[in-house]
Amino acid sequence: MAKTVKILGLMSGTSADGLSLAFCGASGRVLKVLAFGTYPYSSSLQARIIAAKDMSSPELSALNFELGRRWAGMVRSFCRAHKIGYRNIAVIGSHGQTVWHAPGRAGHTLQIGEASFIAEETGRPVVCDFRPADMAAGGEGAPLIPFMDEYLYGGGAPVALQNIGGVGNIAFAGKGVRTFGFDTGPGNSLMDTAVRKLSGGRLAYDRNGAWARAGRADLGKVYALLEMPFFRRRPPKSLDRSEFSSAFLEKHFKPLLNARRSRDLLATLNSFTAASIALAFKKFSPRGTAGLIVSGGGALNPALMDNLSAFLLPYGVRVRSCAELGMHPLAKEPACFALLAWLALNGRVNHCPSATGARGPRVLGKILQAPYDEAR
Repeated sequence: MAKTVKILGLMSGTSADGLSLAFCGASGRVLKVLAFGTYPYSSSLQARIIAAKDMSSPELSALNFELGRRWAGMVRSFCRAHKIGYRNIAVIGSHGQTVWHAPGRAGHTLQIGEASFIAEETGRPVVCDFRPADMAAGGEGAPLIPFMDEYLYGGGAPVALQNIGGVGNIAFAGKGVRTFGFDTGPGNSLMDTAVRKLSGGRLAYDRNGAWARAGRADLGKVYALLEMPFFRRRPPKSLDRSEFSSAFLEKHFKPLLNARRSRDLLATLNSFTAASIALAFKKFSPRGTAGLIVSGGGALNPALMDNLSAFLLPYGVRVRSCAELGMHPLAKEPACFALLAWLALNGRVNHCPSATGARGPRVLGKILQAPYDEAR
């Protein structure tokens, strides 16, 4: 029987609403989340993170170190709360905070959140900055989650796995399926941006999809938006959250950006997100794929899950949250980066070239060795 190693993963997504941590046990092809927690950011910090793409170099450098220090403190709080000794952690994986992601021939990507502070706090090796190595090999640098999907589901019946974070991404895996995945379109960030605008910054998101449920979706608008070039492109393809942001709302939904029409706007945006996922499934799912497992913050939005089920009903697809399989929807991404870190530390391939378009298998991530300190 393979020995179980304990690993820790950190994820701060494009919604920039907090840091999620997952402490996992890994053994063979089994990955089990043993403890999970999310530490929310203040509204002012979230606003600064979202605005980071327009910061000056000194401001961005300062935010990079500030996030590193904050995350080290959150790791400390998390481990104390769950009685996890640092010495029991084999490695820590930190995805970082994406400031900009622009794939392509001359593409570039930037994730911040200085991981040296996490290594210094814990005395454990930390793996960070996973995306650049994939892009250097000709890939999009995203999505990276399909590797975990292949790792966990590659031997079973064909299944689709949809993560709905700031943007949406889907992966297809299973026996006889060459695992692949891609970004599907907007996730939560477009809806979140609308709620912040409409509430004057008092609210950060549509809790339980209440606004969306109270409004009437403009399905004509939804289907018109699905004619955008991104949705016609074949995979591999990936997005930056800036592609579905305030500018997108102003361009396509300006008449609805007032309190009187707020519910209709959220209903339409919610349907747009669900319809974009359904379109990706319809166009690219391998034959025999009859289930969609949803993770990320979107899985906690009942209105979005209902819309997704409705759009996929004609194809006989069962939609369910990964919570039904024993994993909290917000735990999947940090668990994935814990796994990627463990494999990187051991020099093993930890991405899916068929999902990113990279020339071949690579070992992603930059390794910070455990700090040397005689006192430890």
